[in-house]
Amino acid sequence: MAVLLALLSGGLWGSADFLGGLLSRRRAAYAVVGASQAAGLAVASVAAVVTGGFASPPGWVVPSVLAAVGGSLALASFYAALASGTMGVVSPIAALGAVVPVVGGFLAGEQPSTLASAGILLGLLGAVAASGPELRSGAGARPVLLAVAAGVAFGFGMLFIARGAETDAVMTVWGMRLTGVVGCAAVAVVTRSTGGLRRTDSGPLVVVGTCAVSANLLFGLASQIGYVSVTSVLASLYPVVTVLLAWAVLHERLLRVQYVGVAAALAGVALVSIG
Repeated sequence: MAVLLALLSGGLWGSADFLGGLLSRRRAAYAVVGASQAAGLAVASVAAVVTGGFASPPGWVVPSVLAAVGGSLALASFYAALASGTMGVVSPIAALGAVVPVVGGFLAGEQPSTLASAGILLGLLGAVAASGPELRSGAGARPVLLAVAAGVAFGFGMLFIARGAETDAVMTVWGMRLTGVVGCAAVAVVTRSTGGLRRTDSGPLVVVGTCAVSANLLFGLASQIGYVSVTSVLASLYPVVTVLLAWAVLHERLLRVQYVGVAAALAGVALVSIG
């Protein structure tokens, strides 16, 4: 079940990142992050009421704030990188952020089986290869540096989601969204700008926010019934989804290495499932 939840989480993250990246090509990245997180906060609030989360012990508070800081910085950097670079360059670099929760899981004493460990490595490498890194594309250093920052921040965000979910997964996600919305609203006030958002963006922003909050929640649940070192890698297969959507919608070309990467990622999932 942990494997399935983590994979669903990655699918939703990949879909949200694709649409968020598209929006960020014509709107400010921080505005897309803030507005989508506001939509996600509404969804998380409903979930919190239904599950009685507001009565939970406060152990989720600090991890949720730290996860929000990491997640918001990651999304702003990632969307800005997607807006200024090729998705096939940005996605694989950001996916390497999965190394952070993997190391955190190992330091916490997690000991996946040999097969699962091999699957972790193969899945991570597959996600990178499937994204088809084309560093010769001439996009410059900015998208690469932003993708590196996003990857590290994503990794820490996932680690703290897992920690907060030990108390309450739903409230951890709710706290993340509340913190993110407040932070992005502060940026809007300071800059006195809405980032160019229009009413016509409302529908896509709701989809992005709903997908992202659902992905966070599924990952939090997966991390509680499986190893963080395993579920974080499976969830980090989201670049595969992003790239396939870019291929189908934007007609971005696929390289031979990408087909190899998809096969490697699927093989990694199989090994993790068996292990």
